[in-house]
Formats: sequence, C-alpha cells, structure tokens
Amino acid sequence: MADQGTQSAGKPQAGIPARRSAIAMLDQIQDEGRLMAELIGSGMLDRLDAPDRARAQRLASDTLRGLERADRVLKKHLNKVPPLTVLNALRLGTAELCNGGAAHGVVNDLVQIIGRHKRYGHLKGLVNAVLRKVAATGPEQWAALRVPRLPKWLRSPLVDAWGPEAMLAMEAAHFAGAPLDLSVKGDADAVAQAVGGKVLPTGSVRVADAGQVSALAGFEAGDWWVQDAAAAIPARLLQVQAGTRVLDLCAAPGGKTLQLAATGADVTAVDISDSRLGRLRENLARTGLSATVQAGDVLELQGSWPAILLDAPCSATGTIRRHPDLPHAKDGSEFGALIDLQTQMIDHAWGLLEAGGRMVYCTCSLLPDEGEVQVIEALQRHQDMSVDRAALDAPGIDADWITEEGGLRLRPDYWATLGGMDGFYIAVLRKER
Repeated sequence: MADQGTQSAGKPQAGIPARRSAIAMLDQIQDEGRLMAELIGSGMLDRLDAPDRARAQRLASDTLRGLERADRVLKKHLNKVPPLTVLNALRLGTAELCNGGAAHGVVNDLVQIIGRHKRYGHLKGLVNAVLRKVAATGPEQWAALRVPRLPKWLRSPLVDAWGPEAMLAMEAAHFAGAPLDLSVKGDADAVAQAVGGKVLPTGSVRVADAGQVSALAGFEAGDWWVQDAAAAIPARLLQVQAGTRVLDLCAAPGGKTLQLAATGADVTAVDISDSRLGRLRENLARTGLSATVQAGDVLELQGSWPAILLDAPCSATGTIRRHPDLPHAKDGSEFGALIDLQTQMIDHAWGLLEAGGRMVYCTCSLLPDEGEVQVIEALQRHQDMSVDRAALDAPGIDADWITEEGGLRLRPDYWATLGGMDGFYIAVLRKER
C-alpha cells in the first residue's frame, strides 16, 4: 500500500476525508451488515472528490483484507477492545502503517478524526499511543503473520467442498486482491497495448495498477468495459451469432449484456432492479452497443428465446478477492433462500427456452449448492435437459476445470501466476428438440 498520509501545501489534511469515510464504511459493514457496493450506491462517498472516493474504497478494502493481521498486531497494545469506530480507526491505521504508510500522516489524521468525534473524542490519546507503537514494531510483526483466513461460518463449508490446501490457496488469492480486467469490443491486443495490459488466455485484458479507470485509453471511446475475466466466460460459452435473439436474465450491472451485444445479437436484458440497470444503460451509450433493457421480475417473464444466459442471484462468495467486505457483512443466513430462488429461476428460464436452444446457468459462488448441485438436480427435474460439454472446448479453458456433471468450476486460486480470477460455476445446458 502506498503512503496515503502525505499532506500537500495546496490541500491540507488531504487524507482526513478519505480516512474518515473509510472508517464509516467499516463501521456499517461490520455493525449493520451492509455491503460496500450498497453503501457507495446509496451516495455515502458522493461528497468526496474522485481521488478521495477511490482512496476511501481502497483503504476500507485493504483494511478488510488484512483484518485478522491488524487485530493480531493490535492485541498486544490494547487492554480491552475499544468501541467499534475507534477499533476500526486503529485497524485502518495498522493496515496502512504495516504496508508502508508514513507514520506522521497516518497517525496525525486518525488522531484528529477520533478527536473530533462527538462520542469518542476522549480516546484520541489511546489512538495516538497505540498507533505510534504499531509504527515502531508493527511492520515486522505483520509480515510474519499467516495469510488471513475467512470467518469460520464460510471457511468450514468451503474446506468441506475443496479441501484445506485449496482453501489456503484461495485465501492467498483473496489477500492479494485483484487486478483490473477488461472485456473489449474489438481487438484485444490493441486495447492491451493502449492500456499497458496483457491479453489473458480467454481473451480478457488484464491491467495491473490501473489507477483511475476512466482515465485509461479507450474509456471515452467505449472500446472496453470493466469485467472480471471469469465473469466474461459465461457469455463466451453461449457462443451466440449476429442476429440471434438472446435473453440475459439478472443482467445488471451488465457486463455480459455488453458482451452479447458486441456479437451483433438481438439482446433483451432483464433485471429486477431498475437502478442497477442504470449502469448498463450508461455503458451501452458509452460503447455504442444496443440492447433492449427492461426492469422486471424474471419469474414473471413470458415469451420464448433460442438462447438464454441466467446469471442467478447468489452468495457472491467467488468475488471476495474484489469484495473483501462480504465475509464481514454476511453470516450465511440468507444463502438458503438464494439457493431456493436459483432453483425457481432455472425452472422458469427453462420454460422460456425454445426447443433446440441453449442456456448458460452461472453463479459467482464457491458453494457447490449454488453450482454443481443445482445443475445435477435440474437434470433430474427436466428430462429434456442435457449438459453441452462440447461448448467448454473454448480458448483458455483448462480441462481440469471441468466438473463431473459437465459444468465449469472456476476458483480464485486458478491462474495464480497471472493474478487469479473470481470464483464461478458455469454450465451450458441444451434443450432437446
């Protein structure tokens, strides 16, 4: 982590707004179970300028990724656990200091932030004393600690599914974070050269240390859109042609819709959230691509299509390397309802698929109950359903990723030397004529 504490003469206290906002996000994530994307979408960071918004998100994300390490470093300096806001200030400061942050800027800003707090201002001395001790000895301790592990409520079922060694590898990928991936409208090699990235085996472009996304070459021209490389695979496997009518279900925020539209297909994108579809409409306008976009309940949709992509609502446990807030905001209590909803959506979407058509079912989940198990059970319910294994013979797809029932299992520890990928489950299903 680069030093976020340097103050400039032209903008005094430059780190305070971002750090204060990052602490507020940490509080709401841990105390109220709200996700960072939800907080940002509700306007929590709107008062900050663009650099401070990006900084606040980065500080909160880095703190969450290293939360276990931060707590271990802090434990020896605290006689008792302080109130959550103060604890999160200490955690944020510890994560910064242990990753190269300049003590003067980090400590002074956090002391001021807590000092101005209406309820906890009297604890600014504690913040000052603890963080100065952390600055002296914390970096060496931090480096010696294990890679942070997921909370037990999530770690246990994932160890059961994939084994302890795979779990450790996935946790290492989570801790490392994620580079920026782009899906391109045209020539991937040309985009990679323009943005200083590299083309991945499946055709996505990966950029390390990308900085401000909107400042990258080709953004204004609409040459690409942001989309994790794993998330780009389902639409590729559907293999639609120009003019094909395609139904994209649960489409927001729209990366897969843009992929399908870029083939020249006639795309209808449906999502229950009109506000989340706003980003899709913006990206369609920016890229010059076209699709019919409609807000509505997938389970009430009528009609028939020869090709369907169902990216069902899920636990999102495959996206932790990009969204480290999830394990700290959730507890797994809602996963059962999501699994039931996925089953309903598969059955309803199957009724919308024309005979001879193909449907891709996918979830950004690491839980087999949301992937492999769903497809195995769907095959038992629908006698006219089969898995199209041949569709997985595509560029960049490793044969080791193919599961027993014929789907595709992606994990964060795959492509470890390239920077990893999100966890996903994908199956291409064919309907008999």
